[in-house]
Amino acid sequence: MEKSSGNLIIVSGMSGAGRSAVADVLEDLGWFVVDNLPPMFLTTIVDQVIGTGATPRMAIVVDVRTGSFFDALPKALRDLRDRGYQPLTLYLEAADDIIVRRQESVRRPHPLQGAGRLLDGIQRERELLAEIRGTADLVIDTSNLNIHQLGAKVRNAFGDEENAELRATVVSFGFKYGIPVDADVVADMRFIPNPYWEPDLRPMTGRDRLVSDFVLGHPLAQQFLQDYEGVLNTLRTGYLNEGKRFVTVAVGCTGGKHRSVAMAEELARRLREKGSPTLVVHRDLGRE
Repeated sequence: MEKSSGNLIIVSGMSGAGRSAVADVLEDLGWFVVDNLPPMFLTTIVDQVIGTGATPRMAIVVDVRTGSFFDALPKALRDLRDRGYQPLTLYLEAADDIIVRRQESVRRPHPLQGAGRLLDGIQRERELLAEIRGTADLVIDTSNLNIHQLGAKVRNAFGDEENAELRATVVSFGFKYGIPVDADVVADMRFIPNPYWEPDLRPMTGRDRLVSDFVLGHPLAQQFLQDYEGVLNTLRTGYLNEGKRFVTVAVGCTGGKHRSVAMAEELARRLREKGSPTLVVHRDLGRE
């Protein structure tokens, strides 16, 4: 059978970053999911499951739980591509303090912790995963996502395997809380007058019509939208030509409450009009 793109996902990433939750969502979407597979068996199982037509879509979770076998993953991925498969790699990331909190909550040792500290295991894992993270098709930082938000991201990315369009996530954020680590492109809205200094608008958010009109109605905002829409169209064409199906656009302002929220909603609307399935995430809304 023809080995098409988009029907094979390799899920990897940090322990505690949500691999099991992602596997559950993919299974609910109809994907055939295999968890904790030693990499040397990748080619064999993909040939037997997808290659024989047993199922059209397959997701395989591969991570450091396989111990020393994990070192074989880069070669296994190359072997898959040599055989004509086009696996998409999903990498799940989270900040160290979040991983520590999650590991402690489930009272399970880190697979690489050994006799050392939990942070030692996390650092070792980051080193082992550096190559797979650097080549991943989609990186999702789950540090500030609950299980429902993570599920929405996965459904947006993989819920419709027939859609070959670029899938976008537009994230609003506050610079004072840090730039999202999974952003492909970052836009800074701090050049637009801040509704925070308008007493009537301060308690509102960028989702409110009055704030949105204030932000988007400014001549500089209009010029930005006109120019940036062209940039996103160029990215869309280039990414699809290179086989990249996912983009995360981060839109920031000072606190992530007014300007970035209004602009993220508008950029998402325009991306959807162009045919790109788009999810909006307001990372820092409610933190002030």
